[in-house]
Amino acid sequence: MRKGELTRAAILDMALELSSRDGLEGLTIGLLAEKMKMSKSGVFAHFGSREDLQIEVVRLYHHRFEQEVFYPSIKEPRGLQRLQGMFARWVKLVSVEIALGCIYISGAVEYDDRPGAIRDHLVAMVQAWRDALHRCINQSMEMGHLRSDINVEQMVYEIYGLILALHHDARFLKIPGSVERAQAGFDRLIDSYRNPQVPQISASAKTASSKTTKPAANKAA
Repeated sequence: MRKGELTRAAILDMALELSSRDGLEGLTIGLLAEKMKMSKSGVFAHFGSREDLQIEVVRLYHHRFEQEVFYPSIKEPRGLQRLQGMFARWVKLVSVEIALGCIYISGAVEYDDRPGAIRDHLVAMVQAWRDALHRCINQSMEMGHLRSDINVEQMVYEIYGLILALHHDARFLKIPGSVERAQAGFDRLIDSYRNPQVPQISASAKTASSKTTKPAANKAA
């Protein structure tokens, strides 16, 4: 990378850190310039506007989410084992974000009633992840791991609810054991939707699913 690209990447890293802590609306060029020991005009030279910077922060967060959660999970076998891997890695990421904050969750609070480009990007990226969950559940049904009569939208809603509850209890209320409760809730959810004619995936397989692997080069269909 050239010097300008390295500087831009460093600015984005700091901007993501500040946005995770203070929210996207708490991100200012002045504060960012101070943290980077740069002039405001120096920061502006890499981004056309504050909104452009905020959108790039959202894109960077989404990219890292994919690298840590999505790509490793699609290396798992299709079906229930992949779904379990997706949730386990998602929980692992949220457990790290407890100290910093989640751009998707804080962004939803900041931009739920604010039309514009930032909201559009947030919605598109959150929806892309929901679509991945939806697709994985459908594959689990097609392979007979889950019952064929499942309302997929309801199941995605319930999975997402577990993550939101985890973030609320662990970050806001600081209740110990929140991560374990989220995983227990997911396990019960899976049991309620499981195809009774298919044996459960072994504990060793679940453990393997939760381990982080190297990112895949391309998305699976």
